Amino acid sequence: MKNWKIYLLILLTYILMQFGSIPLSKWLINYFHEGGMTEKQASFQGVAWGLFISNLIAAPIILWLSTLNKKFWEIRKGNKKKASIGGVILWGVLGFFMAMAGQMIAAIIETAFGVAPGSENTALLGEIAKASPIIILSIVVFAPLLEEIVFRRVVFGGIYLKTNFWIAGILSGVVFSLVHQEPQHLLIYLAPGLIFAFLYSHTGRIWTSMLAHLLMNGFVTILQFNMDKLQELQDMQGAFIHLLPY
Repeated sequence: MKNWKIYLLILLTYILMQFGSIPLSKWLINYFHEGGMTEKQASFQGVAWGLFISNLIAAPIILWLSTLNKKFWEIRKGNKKKASIGGVILWGVLGFFMAMAGQMIAAIIETAFGVAPGSENTALLGEIAKASPIIILSIVVFAPLLEEIVFRRVVFGGIYLKTNFWIAGILSGVVFSLVHQEPQHLLIYLAPGLIFAFLYSHTGRIWTSMLAHLLMNGFVTILQFNMDKLQELQDMQGAFIHLLPY
């Protein structure tokens, strides 16, 4: 099958997954609410399980579609050698730090332009994860897997093969931010998106950007779970500093 047909099928599957999770989540919310949960608890459980189930259905379909063309994963121009397993791990870990640094720089720039810091989407997912840990699999496993295939291989890769890295990277990064429904944080999503695109194009293996993405989402999830402890530690440090003699 030609790649452009695979692109369309993958995008269609991804879109159906996104919209399909909405009615499924609503049904589950009603189910949990009727089972005795409070409205808030039912909402968190319904959203978490709705997203997980839709991811669980879409992932194998998208992975199967990617096997319909032997050259589907090849986006590099020329006959460059792909990175080894060790190279994938090395660049994946390095890419995690690069993506985090990119986000911090992007946050500083956004703040300078008056954009309020913090992501409501990330905060909400962290709150849901505390109530229903099943969503952690969607955040840490399925999101890196599906988003890298859709945004890095299909969107970035499809454009990159016809243009160049920067055009493809910026356009795919913009789409990435819009899908997360936080256009005010365009730079926050664009920065790691460009890093992930670089990792894929540089190593020739999608697993590199997936690994960096997984590490990043996992790190943010851990921070969300320990935000209270981090705040307590910060308060203790502040109190200790005030006690120091001058």
